[in-house]
Amino acid sequence: MSAKRRGEIRRLLQEEGTISISDLANKLGVSLETIRRDVKPMTDSGVLTRIHGAVGLPQHIGEAPFEMRMRENASAKRVIAQWVAATIRDGESVMLDTGTTTSFLARELLQHRNLTVVTNSSDIARTLATVNGNRVFMAGGELRSDSGAAFGVSAIEFVSRFSVAHAVISVGALDAPGGITDYDLEEAEFARTVLSRGARTIAITDASKFGRRGLVQVCDFNGIDELVTDRDPPGDIVQALHAAGTTVTVASAAAHS
Repeated sequence: MSAKRRGEIRRLLQEEGTISISDLANKLGVSLETIRRDVKPMTDSGVLTRIHGAVGLPQHIGEAPFEMRMRENASAKRVIAQWVAATIRDGESVMLDTGTTTSFLARELLQHRNLTVVTNSSDIARTLATVNGNRVFMAGGELRSDSGAAFGVSAIEFVSRFSVAHAVISVGALDAPGGITDYDLEEAEFARTVLSRGARTIAITDASKFGRRGLVQVCDFNGIDELVTDRDPPGDIVQALHAAGTTVTVASAAAHS
């Protein structure tokens, strides 16, 4: 049996790049002890590499941080992105901050036509520019080496000139008392500006960010109209979101099959 499970572990890692031990146990429906027993010979023989309570395939370990994050919980991010893309119509305007989930959304928006897109992410700009009659406006400034995104005063001033139908941010961390937070001051400031420019404001995140708190607050829950995620948030977060009048959507793969 454990040979079969090891095959499953390898398949999941091909899809998602790196997965925490506890996520692996959940996905395969076994105990943490069982997963640790399965994983040990695989790491001992070099089939897997261990990183901070997670495992990954060795060929992915040398990737740039942004590429690695694109692989983490990739299937959840794709489902969230598909749901949000379905709520945006051809010809509408969208502002997206930099983040792996917003990058997934950009890829889902490749089916759309004549969008006006405002972003600070070179990945998102590259994905959507010059296709299907889209107009893409990219905020200027120094590009970060890890994410290829622009931050700082000039990026904030640039996007502040626009008003869009849909303002979408990806979430670094989220908990009931703190609302939406980030680990980086400039990223938090930029996300806050994005939210101020949208008629509809959406935060998107997979469930791994629940119950975490970053250093810098982006906004309270009443700063967003909608939270779109892949799993029901914990009860205290749901309560705080409802109290703030925020709509919570749990996107599911079934909705797109």
